[in-house]
Amino acid sequence: MLCSRPLSRAASCLAAAVFVVAGPVALGTPLVVAEPNAEANGAAENCRYKITTPPAVDSSEVPAAGAPPLPLAVPPTPVGGNALGGCGIIAAPDTPSVPNDISAEAWLVADLDSGAVIAARDPHGRHRPASIIKVLVAMASINAFNLNKSVAGTDDDAAAEGTKVGVNAGGTYTINQLLHGLLMHSGNDAAHALAVQLGGMQTALEKLNVLAAKLGGRDTRVATPSGLDGPGMCTSAYDIGLFYRYAWQNPVFADIVATRTFDFPGHGDHPGYELENDNQLLYHYPGAMGGKTGYTDDAGQTFVGAANHNGRRLMAVLLHGTRQPIAPWEQAAHLLDYGFSTAQGTQIGSLIEPDPSLQPAKPNPTDRQANASQAAGLISSADALPIRVGVAVIGTVIVFGLIMVARSMNRRPTL
Repeated sequence: MLCSRPLSRAASCLAAAVFVVAGPVALGTPLVVAEPNAEANGAAENCRYKITTPPAVDSSEVPAAGAPPLPLAVPPTPVGGNALGGCGIIAAPDTPSVPNDISAEAWLVADLDSGAVIAARDPHGRHRPASIIKVLVAMASINAFNLNKSVAGTDDDAAAEGTKVGVNAGGTYTINQLLHGLLMHSGNDAAHALAVQLGGMQTALEKLNVLAAKLGGRDTRVATPSGLDGPGMCTSAYDIGLFYRYAWQNPVFADIVATRTFDFPGHGDHPGYELENDNQLLYHYPGAMGGKTGYTDDAGQTFVGAANHNGRRLMAVLLHGTRQPIAPWEQAAHLLDYGFSTAQGTQIGSLIEPDPSLQPAKPNPTDRQANASQAAGLISSADALPIRVGVAVIGTVIVFGLIMVARSMNRRPTL
């Protein structure tokens, strides 16, 4: 989870300016439901965050130099199916009522195996991802490196803003250890170290944006590898669903996010210690497969969690939420409960398949120009990626309305 960002400019922001869950769980809070209203989805052009993210609450996205990047182009048709163009609650007919204790302004419940989107709220609304964007750093690294490769820690790693796991000069870490620090406890120092291995900050950002585009993300611009807010940073619940579906197909990723404790190495006079997974869903939801937490002042609470119930593997994504009325992991648990209560095959849209050119082969770490050009072409050509969507909606898709959920002020975590 990320912490509040100081006003000083990190090197990652400077680079960003250039490029630009298992049955129901017994929770203490009773589950309440949302009533449908089709009005919000009938006027998708009025969706507040169709083009840009919500207003920032601090100056973390102000470029160190020059103007901020322009918003990403909006595809002419919603990726994943027309129903996903709505910004209210979208659910299939004849399904249970959607929980009403979800403070996230955008969310999605999907099947990890079939790619079916079961229900969503503003799935293509653009929001900041915070640390859940680290999935792209993880997958780029898993695809590129031998897990046993040794990496020397640096002072720059240790100076990373926000949450850290103890990467420092004098320490030596394997890619595997850095990935555990990245995904289990959201270490920004681990994110920095992996970005350096990917070719340095700018090259890493270019590679992450290429990967996001090849996975079908049309609402995503990665501005920092850690998820700290930066110029132009944005994503959507739909895009995050694409990224994590891809990631959970990889056994290395799946194993790490399901790990509760891990022995993380020390350095010098600093001994190693037992790293604990900060995802509470993993401890409290039967069948939980893990996921990722996130928070910044601008992004609010973000969360991804998944669970397996008798072979049915579902995922919940939340963006721009609060810790009220219940914690993000509990909100995800309620969405997963909802998903598991629906019939197999319930679907309002689909998570599209990755571009066929996406291969887990080791990339050329020095080919910065090619990566930049490739990312620009993929992101600007919203129609170029074939949208292989099999929308099998039971009966007639009824589009439901926007629910105004009371938001509470987040407490700012301390470093």
